[in-house]
Amino acid sequence: MSIKTILIDDEPKAIAILKNKIERLCPDLEIVATIEKPSLAFDIINELQPQLIFIDIAMPGMSGFDVLEQFKKPQFEIIFATAFDQYALDAIKQCAIGYLVKPIDNEDLVEAVTNATTNIDQKNALVKNTQLLENINQENFQKKKIVIPSTDGLEFVKVKSITHCEGVDGYTKIHFTNRKPILSSSSIGHFKKLLSHPDFYHIHKSYVANTNHIIKYLNDGYVVLTGETTIPVARAKRAEFLEKFRSI
Repeated sequence: MSIKTILIDDEPKAIAILKNKIERLCPDLEIVATIEKPSLAFDIINELQPQLIFIDIAMPGMSGFDVLEQFKKPQFEIIFATAFDQYALDAIKQCAIGYLVKPIDNEDLVEAVTNATTNIDQKNALVKNTQLLENINQENFQKKKIVIPSTDGLEFVKVKSITHCEGVDGYTKIHFTNRKPILSSSSIGHFKKLLSHPDFYHIHKSYVANTNHIIKYLNDGYVVLTGETTIPVARAKRAEFLEKFRSI
């Protein structure tokens, strides 16, 4: 069986090394293209319809994840190459998608290709790739910055640093892991919409909590957040929240 394969890496040396290893160790792979500019990858992949792509994660301009997010239903098998990005590895491992840590070990390469070949035979790439993109989107949301109007002007803060938002007399106090709270003139309803994402839960009429910072649920209807802050869960939302909390 000949498996149409594309290599994507912004470093020509990295492509040359990987190409040489594949030609020596993986005779079933047919390299139909190598791509050094990730901005070209979408068109080339659509044109050549490969069954397998090797793709670097950290590339200038467009990461490997950025390339993949252009595809609505990526049905090709993927093997990532990365130097050290732990977040990337976590997102990939959760989906049972192949990855190689640079410098690429020969045995690791053969094992990844063997697994990819099995997956191609079983035609299950779409399910795994869909889950991967969901994981990436979730992490990207946490990396975003939002703008918060404050008494001093505009504050630009990272979503992941927000533990919770607290409604106070029509205003909102935003609490963080790494700094003092900000008091915004916008209502808690504004932040409920601004932070509309599965990671944030409208736990009470006066609170929106970042579920990534929930440490514990207490039997009397409170949750403990990072920093040992305790906030209430509305009685009407406790059953729904507990169901969600079990999956956090």
